[in-house]
Amino acid sequence: MKSNIKGEVKEYYGKIAKKVSDEPKESCGCGVSCCTSKTDNLNLYTKDFIEGLPEEVVNASLGCANPVVLANPQKGEVVLDLGSGGGIDVFISSKYVGESGKVYGLDMTDEMLELANKNKKKMDVKNVKFLKGYIEDIPLEDGKIDVVTSNCVINLCESKENALAEAYRVLKKGGRLAIADIVILKDIPDSIKQSVEMWVGCIAGALPVKEYAEILKKVGFSKIEITPVNIYTKEVIEDIAKQKNLGDVYSKIDSELVNGAFAGAHVKAYKL
Repeated sequence: MKSNIKGEVKEYYGKIAKKVSDEPKESCGCGVSCCTSKTDNLNLYTKDFIEGLPEEVVNASLGCANPVVLANPQKGEVVLDLGSGGGIDVFISSKYVGESGKVYGLDMTDEMLELANKNKKKMDVKNVKFLKGYIEDIPLEDGKIDVVTSNCVINLCESKENALAEAYRVLKKGGRLAIADIVILKDIPDSIKQSVEMWVGCIAGALPVKEYAEILKKVGFSKIEITPVNIYTKEVIEDIAKQKNLGDVYSKIDSELVNGAFAGAHVKAYKL
């Protein structure tokens, strides 16, 4: 596997942020979500979640499910969204935690942070702060956060264990992890897992459900639940690949091997 996976991911999502900023009336070129297809799973967020959000926020959404509905943020809570991108999950959470709460968005991509802060200014949101950094090294102190969210981000990390350990560290005792991520439901060849293009496409970096749960337990989490909510058929994966101009990559893969092998999942766990 190439060692510059983080650089590949940063460059890819930086380009998406720039495209959304330059052409706010257009989508990012990948539908509502870069981990779902236009034809199979267009609406990750119901109207009540995205109502009032600028088009630039919705168009830069790159997730695989809705982590906010799983997180159920409450008034006064402190939320951290990992890989916050254009800020969709940050801004949604900010409505629920209210003026007495706080939402942090963490992203490594300058272009996404610029877009997110532009959206923050446009919305005049006071309880949101965007931070630059890596989710494997979160720039916040221990035990500060009530709930950690993320949307199709952990699977892009080279070290899931480091990222999840950091999430555990910043959570308060009794805090919860409530994320959406891609998981593997059946065995697939290593050649697919190790494709840089597919890492950027939110697929090859995914973990099997059992391995994901084992890492969560290893870093300290309890009451672990991993629930597939969007199972990807071969047609869905092909559609995603075409949207991302990865049709040549997909054409070299035996489609039956990937049929039903991946899913967008809700992952929930607690720091007890």
